[in-house]
Amino acid sequence: MPTSRKQVFDAVVVGSGASGGWACKRLAEAGLKVALLDAGPPQKAENFTEHMAPFQMKYRDMARQVILKTRPIQGQFYECSETTYRWFAHDLDEPFTTYPGKPFIWGGRLRIGGGRTNVWGRLSLRYSDLDFKAASLDGYGVDWPLSYKDLAPYYDIVESYVGIAGQAEGNPVIPDGVFQPPMPMTCAEARFRDGVKAKLGRTITIDRTANLTQPLNGRPACHYCGPCERGCVTRSYFNSSFTTVPDAVKTGNCTYIPNAMAYKVLMDAGPNRARGISYIDRNSREPQEVFGRSVVLCAQTYESLRILLNSATRQYPNGLANSSGILGHYWMDHVAGGGAAGEFPDLQARPNINGPNRPAAFTSRDFATSRTGHAARISSAGTAMKGAVARVSTGMRRDSATPTSSRFIKGLTPYPSQCSVKSLAAGTTLSTSIRRSKTLTAFRSCASMRRTARTKLPCYEMLSTQQPKCWRLPAPGTYAPWSGTFRPVVFATR
Repeated sequence: MPTSRKQVFDAVVVGSGASGGWACKRLAEAGLKVALLDAGPPQKAENFTEHMAPFQMKYRDMARQVILKTRPIQGQFYECSETTYRWFAHDLDEPFTTYPGKPFIWGGRLRIGGGRTNVWGRLSLRYSDLDFKAASLDGYGVDWPLSYKDLAPYYDIVESYVGIAGQAEGNPVIPDGVFQPPMPMTCAEARFRDGVKAKLGRTITIDRTANLTQPLNGRPACHYCGPCERGCVTRSYFNSSFTTVPDAVKTGNCTYIPNAMAYKVLMDAGPNRARGISYIDRNSREPQEVFGRSVVLCAQTYESLRILLNSATRQYPNGLANSSGILGHYWMDHVAGGGAAGEFPDLQARPNINGPNRPAAFTSRDFATSRTGHAARISSAGTAMKGAVARVSTGMRRDSATPTSSRFIKGLTPYPSQCSVKSLAAGTTLSTSIRRSKTLTAFRSCASMRRTARTKLPCYEMLSTQQPKCWRLPAPGTYAPWSGTFRPVVFATR
């Protein structure tokens, strides 16, 4: 029989990450009694190794195969490193299956206090009405029931607490917020920004990042050490394990329950209400129960879906919140990748191994929408331009935009999602030193769309380094439907 806690809480919150930590903080500070279930142990400052050099590590941070023995999925991501891999789920202890022919990599499964806020990229952008009301603009899907005006005051509250460094641009695509001073651009980045604005009319701005540039709530400013994914002993970036969760516990109204793997929502069939959570104690392997007048699932998208599907009852045989039968359908993982690189020969600089290492790139979020076609919004993010090298990488997400160029790329992959890539300049010669995995077909269409010339181009996946290939970069506005399970192309200039 499962062991039950006698206390009935006002709310049971599952997950201590970005949303779970914030829910606990707000509820506890409002005077409600909250139980916080965390799938892992509490995070501690002594776990952070961002100041540790590779030569100080047992395997010099070069033993990827050691990590892959127990985490063959999680270990595919750079954040899962020699000093952090124990934060991630043990893939052999927590396996998952996929449908035949439909592979999926379930990465970023954290089992530590703070969840993904330990390793997140910290890019913090506001949605605009181009997101919330996209269906009204391009005719696809349905609009959100909320508008930007409804959420703007809450964005202000969160940004004032978290601390977001950024530059106000007055661009409606990425609404301005409550910013700390922006992190500075390099000379190459500043030139790139000015050139793109002058010639293309697009905005390049420094990332709006949850790294402090001024002290806030006892947390000092970022000191530009670099590897944020290995923690931050100064607490200069936002991590719920040393911000929202301690604030909630400090009120005396939040009971923190670590190492609690939530299994299902407990239901009261009479009033048809959730009454608590059944979970497994990871240390004793014994089932436990905790009760509350409300249940808040903040266990990360996939984990929350798992809990809802596990919570099937006679009344809800297909799981909770699934009367439509589409729970777990029609969603996709974050897709990011691609890019290009260029050089400014007159901005020569010698490499410096001592940094500073700015934890922010730059971003472009300009796009167009139309009812005549469905494509993807571009979200371009570039790594820091240092010395003579300027690099731009393009992140892709499914959204609403229309390519304006007559040059298209069609990816020959199953289960396509629509993505748009903007190139730096037509005719730029690109090369890669990564393994070929698929084939792209480039289409150049005339104005009447009656004649089409096809050219086979190799497509590459980030798996190994072999003989590089080259081709000419298409004109700006390429259109590429890529599968959400297929990693997009990554380019580098020769």
